[in-house]
Amino acid sequence: MDLTYPEDAEAFRATVATWLEDNLPPGWGEDAGTLTPEAREAFAHEWTARLREGGWICAGWPVEYGGRGLSLIEQVVVAEEFARVGAPMRADFFGDTLVGPTILQWGTEEQKRAFLPGILSGTISWCQGFSEPNAGSDLASLTTSAVRDGDEWVINGQKVWTTQAQYADYVFLLARTDPTAPAHGGISYLLVPMDQPGVEVRPITQVDGTAEFNEVFFTDARCPLDNVVGGVNNGWKVAMTTLGFERGSSATTGHRRFAREWQTLVDAARANGRDRDPLVRDRLVRSWSRVKIMEVNGWRSLTDALRGTHQTVALGATNKMFWSEAHRDTMELALDILGAPGQVLTGTFTTASSPGQRGRADYPVSETQASFFFSRSETIWGGTAEIQRNIVGERVLGLPKEPRVSA
Repeated sequence: MDLTYPEDAEAFRATVATWLEDNLPPGWGEDAGTLTPEAREAFAHEWTARLREGGWICAGWPVEYGGRGLSLIEQVVVAEEFARVGAPMRADFFGDTLVGPTILQWGTEEQKRAFLPGILSGTISWCQGFSEPNAGSDLASLTTSAVRDGDEWVINGQKVWTTQAQYADYVFLLARTDPTAPAHGGISYLLVPMDQPGVEVRPITQVDGTAEFNEVFFTDARCPLDNVVGGVNNGWKVAMTTLGFERGSSATTGHRRFAREWQTLVDAARANGRDRDPLVRDRLVRSWSRVKIMEVNGWRSLTDALRGTHQTVALGATNKMFWSEAHRDTMELALDILGAPGQVLTGTFTTASSPGQRGRADYPVSETQASFFFSRSETIWGGTAEIQRNIVGERVLGLPKEPRVSA
């Protein structure tokens, strides 16, 4: 692993740190909790504008498309400095992190001019339409179809677990455009408007009241013929690029949320005396060691990307499998530490109208309870742990493929 950054990257770090110091309100960072609710609300309204003015939104994009053209190591430095002081980046994961970079890599010039400005400005919101009821981990078996009709595609099918679909203006989805082609062929990557008669969104309410997941039904929905990204029947390759963008500049900062959560568990154990239980102490140490492993794995992933040593498949599969299962175990420990009081709903509820709002009026989960519920889903999305093990076994270790079930 490389544990030192080039001198120019460290000089850039100082630039980022200075900007944050000049633009964050007094009392931010470690003392952010002293801000009043009114001050926090005012800050939230103006922060995105400041990020845009400072050029920190999609800063890795080429200058000609509104970015700053930052290198990967510079993007990592930005992420680290923002994480160091607890400054939020704009939370537009699907636009900024997934479909935007995909359009940059695969899109036509017309597509870039049509969609990238809206992503940068935050005026177009997105969701991802990959998984289907019978095509989740085995995504290549998807059946949603897109048939050409003049200068449009006519789309029929169903997607599921579509995060934030109820708020999205567009969905980037995979549809089968050639049913006679092999499973991974004949798939195209389409940009489809959500606000049309042929699209129906049905929220999937979770046990904690979360409704960020949805089913989406397409019945003769339409999108322009030119909204294919990367060419007709090349969607599988384009989609793999999209999934690859989930990892990158956050490699060295992803472990930090788990470290903060771990400290919360330690504080809770000390408060109720569970820290004196040797079994609890052992599990806390095990959880801490896993957080440190996540940190090391982040360095390994960054080193691989910078050196171009092409271990992306192995690192991506093992990292995803490791952190998701580690977090699930940690949240089970959290409820064990809390004991019976952890079963009591102690959260607060204001409104369910905002994207990502967790909980509901009759089921006000606390932050820890919400994280417990969500940790269960983390082992599934982005590729189940079972699928990740298959990838490691077959593609990395060269083991035989699993035998197919007889029809």
